[in-house]
Amino acid sequence: MSTGMHEDLPSEPAAQSDASSGVAVLDRAFAILNAFGPTDDSLSLAELSRRTDLYKSTVLRLLGALEHGGFIRRLNDGQYAIGPQPLRLAALYQRSFQVGPVIEPILQQLSRDLGETASLYVRQGERRMVLFRVEPARAVRVSIRVGEDFPIDKGASGKVLLAFTDTLDDPRWNEVRERLWAVSHGERDPETASVSVPVFGATGELVGALALSGPRARFDMASTITNALVALLECAKRATVALGGTGARYDATIEKTRREGFA
Repeated sequence: MSTGMHEDLPSEPAAQSDASSGVAVLDRAFAILNAFGPTDDSLSLAELSRRTDLYKSTVLRLLGALEHGGFIRRLNDGQYAIGPQPLRLAALYQRSFQVGPVIEPILQQLSRDLGETASLYVRQGERRMVLFRVEPARAVRVSIRVGEDFPIDKGASGKVLLAFTDTLDDPRWNEVRERLWAVSHGERDPETASVSVPVFGATGELVGALALSGPRARFDMASTITNALVALLECAKRATVALGGTGARYDATIEKTRREGFA
């Protein structure tokens, strides 16, 4: 990559130039990739330098390597965008869960039948990440991206993930574990509501949290939430059975939710 346009770049101090190999280089490359947020289509060299707290000369050199590897694209206006390589890796990551062929048709049905955004979240440390999602055609909807992540302690899917992966058996999640569902209103986004249920695998392990999300105004009636919960529970049962798990664990909850509704 030509650097003729960057003659004003300052030289690197010894502290940065000395750590130019191994783990330090990888950490800086990852910092550049992580500097791109969910709404960032492109970023300038100056902004990448600011967000990573690295000198422009360091960022520019790493951008060249990332561009060569397909992780970064340099645009005609001189800004930088994410390249195609992360998409390939994301597809491999999704496939490693081996649940796509089961989950995606279920999400499509949920979104089509209920007119809201249907998704599957998985836990990534203290974050919850969108592994699969289907959005409805309607204009006003909750829009999220595959790969986007959120704090695990906010939102219905976060509660489900915590309830079935918390090794400390936190009593806060006893109710979620017992009834197999969670609801949230405006926890992550004040205008959004969501309901979520767990999907299990062949050995009873949690595969992920199936969730339905929509504008809070459309989730303002108990009957609406009840219908959403029943649909989610039935779909989670189907998914669990398809993945080799036991669907019978949902039967009592489905019947109770139908009979008593959301309370």
